[in-house]
Amino acid sequence: MLKHLEKLEERYRRLEELLASDEVVSDLEKCSKYARELAELQEPVRLLRLHRKLSAELEELKQMRHGHEDREMAELVNREEDALKQKLAGFEERLQSMLEEEDGNADRDIIVEIRQGTGGMEAALFAAVLYRMYNKYADGKGWKVEPMSVSETELGGIKEVVFSISGKGAYRCMRFESGVHRVQRVPETESQGRIHTSTATVAVLVEPEDVEMAIDPGDLKIDTYRSSGPGGQHMQKTDSAVRITHIPTGVVVSCQDERSQLKNKNKAMRILRAKILEKKQEEERKKVTTERRSQIGSGERSEKIRTYNYPDRRVTDHRINFTVHRLEAVLEGELEEISGALLKAEKEAKLREKQE
Repeated sequence: MLKHLEKLEERYRRLEELLASDEVVSDLEKCSKYARELAELQEPVRLLRLHRKLSAELEELKQMRHGHEDREMAELVNREEDALKQKLAGFEERLQSMLEEEDGNADRDIIVEIRQGTGGMEAALFAAVLYRMYNKYADGKGWKVEPMSVSETELGGIKEVVFSISGKGAYRCMRFESGVHRVQRVPETESQGRIHTSTATVAVLVEPEDVEMAIDPGDLKIDTYRSSGPGGQHMQKTDSAVRITHIPTGVVVSCQDERSQLKNKNKAMRILRAKILEKKQEEERKKVTTERRSQIGSGERSEKIRTYNYPDRRVTDHRINFTVHRLEAVLEGELEEISGALLKAEKEAKLREKQE
């Protein structure tokens, strides 16, 4: 716990330096963002520093006790020592509770990637349904959605879409959406009324700050090419599409939605940073959790997490065996019941883990 808090303190000091720099002071958006993050870290850092001060006082008392043979002095030191130990225990309990209640990434902006899975045309249509559902959910939460890259099919489906979501609690509420989503329904093209099963994958990535994810330009291979525009008067005339390859990790990102090559490059770099950060965090998680997996699933995209069954108007989250019979409402963005159940299950799992 203390090691984690020391990392928060290090970030706190870094934010203080950034907020005093001319570069950040002249950038209102960055200044506001860093100031909010600094404010969120103030309480845990304050408690950590008080804990450190009390620990030092306790060590002094121990040395004082060994240095005196006077009985009355020894009793006084013992009483002081007991009082300090109680204070320290209280601080540790408050710090532990604070860390359990709030994920450090809870209010971070995120990048969401939806891809069609198995099922061909029906899978692409389902990916479009999920994209609409998350837009509705974000709108209800007052979050901002920014499309970054989209590849559509002729019939209105989506092969792949990448978009960012910014707003308070975005990561906290959306992080459980990573995984394979399965739909069971009768396609419009099915004449005999048979139910088809299709899938789409969702990845939710924390969008890193520039200071968190510094990328060496020498590690990048950047290619430009002609975008596949809609044709007609809107046909792309320049090589504005951008493909960026991060050579050390092999991560490849393409962006072609904007007519400006610079804008496509900037969006592609945002996606690239998020993917590299996720890759590094996943490697760290695997090292730590080789023997134990979370009660609500690993969040890997290979794992089927949820089924949307149209005939039964049912949505089931398989990680916690939770079902709601409000399919239409869920697809309209009413995800609170499901996300609330997942957050509750996570908290209960952490409590069980702590008691073991």
